[in-house]
Amino acid sequence: MDNEVQLVACAIEGEEYAVDVGSVQEIIRIQEITRVPHASPYISGVINLRGQVIPVMDIRKRFNLPSTEYGETTRIIIIDSNGTLVGIIVDNVSEVIRLPIQATEAPPVGSSGINAEFFTGIGKLGHRLLIMLDMEKILGINSDV
Repeated sequence: MDNEVQLVACAIEGEEYAVDVGSVQEIIRIQEITRVPHASPYISGVINLRGQVIPVMDIRKRFNLPSTEYGETTRIIIIDSNGTLVGIIVDNVSEVIRLPIQATEAPPVGSSGINAEFFTGIGKLGHRLLIMLDMEKILGINSDV
């Protein structure tokens, strides 16, 4: 429906984030990641997913958050951004949410936090606030990052 958005809800450092379900190809458990020399500091390496080599980004490093050990709930969200597949590591994935467009807001004016450039808006679901991620900016697509 055009009057709602579907989002994959995930957590990073205790905060709830959301990724548009249209850009999510799949969600997998954490697996062995092969390091790549001279990669960006926030690229953990690459994985082999059914014969396809996919770069994996540590979203904590991208957001300048403290690193943590991967746990049972750690997941890699495989994002398809204009035909390019990239994995992002999150602490957990909780659910797929349908949210009415009117329950979303643009980022607050003057939101200049560390990661403000990486989100497109705020989704309100009852008492929960979901930070809606701008995957193209996070992945550095069409930007100078």
